[in-house]
Amino acid sequence: MARKAKKKKEETKTLEQAADFAFEEREMAALKSYSSDSLVPYDPLKHYLMEIKRYPLLSREEEQRLSMRYREKGDMEAAYRLITSNLRLVVKIALSFQRHWMRNLMDLIQEGNIGLMQAVKKFDPYRGFKLSYYASFWIKAYIIKFIMDNWKLVKIGTTQAQRKLFFNLRKEKDNLLAMGFEPRPKLLAERLDVKESEVIEMDQRLGSWEVSLDAPIKEDSDSDHQSFIPSDDIGADEQLADFERRELLKEKLASFRTTLPEKERFIFDHRLMAEDPMTLQEIGDVYGISRERVRQIQVRITKKIKTYLQTEIEGIEDLYSELL
Repeated sequence: MARKAKKKKEETKTLEQAADFAFEEREMAALKSYSSDSLVPYDPLKHYLMEIKRYPLLSREEEQRLSMRYREKGDMEAAYRLITSNLRLVVKIALSFQRHWMRNLMDLIQEGNIGLMQAVKKFDPYRGFKLSYYASFWIKAYIIKFIMDNWKLVKIGTTQAQRKLFFNLRKEKDNLLAMGFEPRPKLLAERLDVKESEVIEMDQRLGSWEVSLDAPIKEDSDSDHQSFIPSDDIGADEQLADFERRELLKEKLASFRTTLPEKERFIFDHRLMAEDPMTLQEIGDVYGISRERVRQIQVRITKKIKTYLQTEIEGIEDLYSELL
């Protein structure tokens, strides 16, 4: 029994060494593609890869034991070991999505780590599956969601079908080209079992990135894209004309006020033209009349204003309705 246990331990150690070697190869490949673009001596990706190598892989028995401890007792130390031992798995999966996300790989790793934590939280050790197998689905789901949400400023894949099309369209195009066929939208739609319009729309969305409005139209150009966007602001000539119309309206309203008797002038000043108008009841209390009577006088004044301005100013209807 002791010999058998020793042999099993040696096999586990061999597997860990093989995993370490495979991980180092992926690590070097990642560093080659990123270190050349580094603007500073400190490379976050390189530092992260070195850090996660410190956490040993778990044997199947250790994984089972820790998973049961976390599920039954909520042991956070067990959860911590389960998560850290699978950080390399997240990097491996994130690297497989590089062709879909040509920006910072750490973005994908970060989202994948969140998926890993969710997987540990939901994992049921009594079902007989390995945690790494179960976690891979959660890690991919979080990475895919991140890519779809951040590919462009406007989300391009909000349904499961759109996400599937996003990841399969480019691959299917390459397959058709390898077979000597031109990847037309109709053929792609038939092979992917989607509508032709969906293929065209997704292809257009994948075709280019957003362009900054501050970016120059072309290299060595002083004009940017923003300078070619029509302005919604009112032109200076329209602003001047509007100002003159309003001044004329104020002048005519002042003249109209002089034609009103004292009571109507009071309602005109304190009800119709005031920034903080008095209530019908307050005006009624001043003259000892009912609220309804004040309302009737106000309606009569309003009709008088409209009739007066129509005779004094041509085309007053629009401005009159805006101000009153």
